[in-house]
Amino acid sequence: MFSAWDRRDRPPEEGTAAGLQGFAVDKTFLSSLKGILLETELALTFIIFICFTASISAYMAAALMEFFITLAFLFLYATQYYQRFDRLNWPCLDFLRCVSAIIIFLVVSFAAVTSREGAAIAAFVFGIILVSVFVYDAFKIYQTEMVPRATQGNQQ
Repeated sequence: MFSAWDRRDRPPEEGTAAGLQGFAVDKTFLSSLKGILLETELALTFIIFICFTASISAYMAAALMEFFITLAFLFLYATQYYQRFDRLNWPCLDFLRCVSAIIIFLVVSFAAVTSREGAAIAAFVFGIILVSVFVYDAFKIYQTEMVPRATQGNQQ
């Protein structure tokens, strides 16, 4: 009935699992426009987190949360691991990540500048720069990933 070589006990077949054994980083992605945008978002989010830690610690959770979300997207895209989750609409998730970050950082940046501390004003300046990077990233995602799919749907 059940043998010792059940499906879960079999050694992996050579063709299916050979490419999935490690996390190889795609260096061409890291130097592409999307990779550079994600790296810039990651660096600016970390700088804002440090500024909020130095001045208003109540707002540092938003920057830390967005740092980890951006880090996860960078990891998934750079290792091409996102392709294993083929049921998720990755351009839509990335677009929603950008839109939510725009809203969060606009609110937090303007709330932080009211304290008039030096680090909070620096967080405001970096926050506005980061919002502009997120707006550009959302625009590029919409332009390259979402609009072509809408026009393809109309042709069918």
